[in-house]
Amino acid sequence: MRNKGFILVFLTIASGLFFIGRLFYLQILDDSFRSNPLNNAAVRAKYDYPRRGYIYDRNKKLLVANQTSYDIMVVPNEIREIDTLEFCKLLSISKENFIKKVKKAKKYSPWLPSIFVQELAKSDFAVLQEKMFRYKGFYIQKRMLREYPYNSAANVLGYISQVNETMAKESPYYQAGELIGYQGVEKYYEPILRGTKGVKYIKRNILNKEIGSYKNGKYDTLAIAGKDLTLSIDIDLQQYGEWLLQNKRGGIVAIEPQSGEILALITAPSYNPNLMVGRERSKNFNKLYLDQFNKPLFDRSLQAQYSPGSTFKMLNGLIALQEGVITVNTTTKCYGGYKYGVRTQAFMGCHCHSFGRPLKLEEAIYRSCNTYFSIAYRKSIEKYATAAEGMNHWSQQVKKFGLGNYLGYDLPVGQKGLIPDAAYYDRYYPMKNWKAVTTISNAIGQGEILTTPIQLANMTAAIANRGYYFTPHIVKKIDDKPIDNPKFTIPKNTGIDATYFEPVINGMQLVFEKKGGTAYYSQVKGLEICGKTGTVENFIKKEGEKIKLADHSIFIAFAPKDNPKIAIAVFVENGGFGSRIAAPVASLMIEKYLHKSIENEWREKRVHDINLYEEQYNRQLEVLPTDVTK
Repeated sequence: MRNKGFILVFLTIASGLFFIGRLFYLQILDDSFRSNPLNNAAVRAKYDYPRRGYIYDRNKKLLVANQTSYDIMVVPNEIREIDTLEFCKLLSISKENFIKKVKKAKKYSPWLPSIFVQELAKSDFAVLQEKMFRYKGFYIQKRMLREYPYNSAANVLGYISQVNETMAKESPYYQAGELIGYQGVEKYYEPILRGTKGVKYIKRNILNKEIGSYKNGKYDTLAIAGKDLTLSIDIDLQQYGEWLLQNKRGGIVAIEPQSGEILALITAPSYNPNLMVGRERSKNFNKLYLDQFNKPLFDRSLQAQYSPGSTFKMLNGLIALQEGVITVNTTTKCYGGYKYGVRTQAFMGCHCHSFGRPLKLEEAIYRSCNTYFSIAYRKSIEKYATAAEGMNHWSQQVKKFGLGNYLGYDLPVGQKGLIPDAAYYDRYYPMKNWKAVTTISNAIGQGEILTTPIQLANMTAAIANRGYYFTPHIVKKIDDKPIDNPKFTIPKNTGIDATYFEPVINGMQLVFEKKGGTAYYSQVKGLEICGKTGTVENFIKKEGEKIKLADHSIFIAFAPKDNPKIAIAVFVENGGFGSRIAAPVASLMIEKYLHKSIENEWREKRVHDINLYEEQYNRQLEVLPTDVTK
């Protein structure tokens, strides 16, 4: 017991000596608190916000610029008696609004500055500047707002908005009311674009007038301007794609295969990026956000997940070739569809129009034969001892094309889609009695498979490159220096031998050039385009009932056939056959990019004038679930 008592006394004395020593150090020896100018009530930190980096397209066309704005800032604990009515009149606000704003600022922090009135007009700033010394606790802060010369690419660029209280508490760099990138490039490259804010410590007299710098600027720092970005997109191509998708819903992604640079990233419907600038920003955002029927803030090029349909058949052909279960000379006869199943005979219809005639791989591609690719898929799975083993091999190979996962591009939103494996089907079939035919819809890109437009564009780039791709990315240069991030500069291999791509690519070329090819009427004179149509069935459930809507129109393509410069994927919701809208949109985009002009203006006008709101979307309001139409 004596030992325990001794230990307790020793610990108590030791703790006391430690705290006394620490207090002596902090109060006598350490002058960091005393030297911090913010601890001096007569000193105010005045931040100098740097020029935010400009954003250009690949041809150095200015996409995002800056404009000067002025905010009234408030430090609640520094407010003294002022002529409130006069101040409210100068700011064009009511006294009630004044009180509400002060309470909000005090709740955030009594001693830190926060925005009281944002974005003053230049005329108001000129009047207030001479009178601010009368209003203790308030001062004017200069800021930079964004300006968008083009009414385009809102989903790519993103926007800037105010830092809220939660964000300010989480990040020591920001204070509430400061500006930060939201969405798009503005968000992903925020640390690069924002620069570093400077600070000046200003002394004030008892009248709240500034009387000079604190200690001759010993603690002041200079603002460092943000870096400029050169994007990989071609704004002319971007605008053209947005024009083609007017009165439609969907997405277009165009990629340069040899670099992975994104040439166009289009979502429809979209919005004017200038709506996110100025005092009306919050109101405009709420209006866009609440539009759950059109979803203009939803980036369909990155976030929408669709079955790829027949555009997926090339992958099944390539995998079957790599697995050695077919050759380029393997033939299949199609009798209007594919029968499968043992106990119950099921039938998958086909519209390849080659009844009873043997088809080889190239013709199966340009005629889009369901039977050929169902057999090829089934052979790929059944090559292995069990369906589970075969499915896992197949799934792993598909994922090597960038499907079923986030691609790692430099934009802040996306979806990973779905490429099923054995574990996926085991969850739905607990007895594990499923077989290749159970999953046969995967053969034609339906079933459980989900992809995003950017994933399909990347898959197309991998085919165009004969077996490899670069991670898609939107930034080409930072301050005129090409990006050197290995994430974007090292190619990813698909695991398919290069020799197997040639027959598949030949079949894709015949899609345009062979009579009977599904994009025969979308070919462009003087261009060797390789592509594939897709038509995807589309269902919704309402009150337990399965309702079929118009099919989605899909197309993938690249050009030229050799040394390709552009790979593209087009999704048009409820557009019908892939050959109707998606195929001509893709060929027009390719022609515009490579030839800089359009020869067949009639085709261009026909595609642009299709109004799917009149044809489909407005009528869907009658059958869509209630929560979608609110």
